[in-house]
Amino acid sequence: MKILVAHNRYQGRGGEDVVFEAEVDLLRGAGHSVETLTVSNEAINSLAARIATTLSIADNMRGKQAMAEAIERFRPDIVHVHNFFPLLSPAVFDVCRQRRVPAVVTLHNYRTICTGGMLLRDGRICHKCLDRGHLWGVAHRCYRGSLPGSLASAYMIAQHQRRGTWTHPGLRLIALTQFARTLFAQAGFDAGRIDVKPNFMADPGAPDPATPRAGLLYVGRLSREKGVGVLLDAVAGTDVPLRIVGEGPERAALEARAPGHVSFLGARSRAEVLREMANAQALVVPSLWYEGFPMVVVEAFARGTPVIASEIGGLAEVVSAGKTGALAPAGDAAALRNRITDLLAVPDRAAAWGQAARAVYLARYAPDENLRLLEAIYARAAAE
Repeated sequence: MKILVAHNRYQGRGGEDVVFEAEVDLLRGAGHSVETLTVSNEAINSLAARIATTLSIADNMRGKQAMAEAIERFRPDIVHVHNFFPLLSPAVFDVCRQRRVPAVVTLHNYRTICTGGMLLRDGRICHKCLDRGHLWGVAHRCYRGSLPGSLASAYMIAQHQRRGTWTHPGLRLIALTQFARTLFAQAGFDAGRIDVKPNFMADPGAPDPATPRAGLLYVGRLSREKGVGVLLDAVAGTDVPLRIVGEGPERAALEARAPGHVSFLGARSRAEVLREMANAQALVVPSLWYEGFPMVVVEAFARGTPVIASEIGGLAEVVSAGKTGALAPAGDAAALRNRITDLLAVPDRAAAWGQAARAVYLARYAPDENLRLLEAIYARAAAE
């Protein structure tokens, strides 16, 4: 099969970029002919570029032209889009329809239904736009605190809902969890067009059971929605070592309030992260927002590391409490502390949960199963 995979890269490399690259490698390794169409937000490097991008979020002519040229050159059997925001825009799906090429889009976040993209406002889950209209996202300046940016984002959502972009024949949508599928359906998407396919990673190899494990690990962006402040509150007053991998706007403030047994390691390579995973007793994912499908959970499972996560959104679906980890109410530091101390108090329990996590990885999040799911989705899109 000839597959054109499109992606709008972020300025800072993130999980969506990793998934895009991994799926391209997976498809090529399976013998498919794959070409990529990529743009990067690094191009938004001036005031003029920011203004032009804001004005074209709903219908970016350059993005449409790039898609049209790629289709004309490669003649794909299917187009798969990962992130389209903001330089490709949802208008690339108009191009696919006009060229009669079936398309698939992975819904990595909630950009298609939420002005801010995370269904989060002031540190709390918010469905106001879904329930009462997207102008509330403008009123609250949910897109990075910007009135023009929020207006443009809300316009993009409303415009493509009116056009029926997400419900036209010839387009299938991938949700990363059943929770996300349900949420998109509640927002008006056709549930019959939404397939569930989680993220995956190549097997890094089974962990050495003789390797000693110690302490907790957090891996991710240091920003408010990730709940790292809650995690610091949870480990305060304990002597549990916590290693924090990642960068972000909250780093300085978090370091200033962190107790002495918390170490900030900054950005690390993927190989280094996987080593940290194998040395930790548990990974903690204290997110305040729904998340999509964090790659760090897949990485932890692959390394046989249990996960203590917020009981919110897809995380509560991926982490099985009492089997592969533990769950605590989002934002509840006391409950999170209890889950941490309960797990670490019984080393055999952590080891057993880690073994179960490794088994779940092999069954659900390894390459072969993901390839099977992806090819089936492509087949359904092509059959329409």
